[in-house]
Amino acid sequence: MSAPQFTLYSRSYCHLCSDMAAALEAARHGRDFQVEVIDLEHHPELEARYGDKVPVLVLGGRELFHYHFDAAALEAALAMHQGPDRPAQRAEFG
Repeated sequence: MSAPQFTLYSRSYCHLCSDMAAALEAARHGRDFQVEVIDLEHHPELEARYGDKVPVLVLGGRELFHYHFDAAALEAALAMHQGPDRPAQRAEFG
């Protein structure tokens, strides 16, 4: 199974977006997932969809969390992506 590809919708001037990007980067240590960051300033259709709800982390079209990093929601999404036949890897979150 391929590594999950998360999408982080953000804005360049958003401190919560910077915080979430940093938390996701820290969570990637020892984990197999990718994060694509999309700045809403360059995508009017996404700006209309998400408005002030950023940052938003999405996997497979499903919003996992917004505003603040949620380690439990990330862990659950990774476990679901791995499927029942693969052992889950645990990450250290602080």
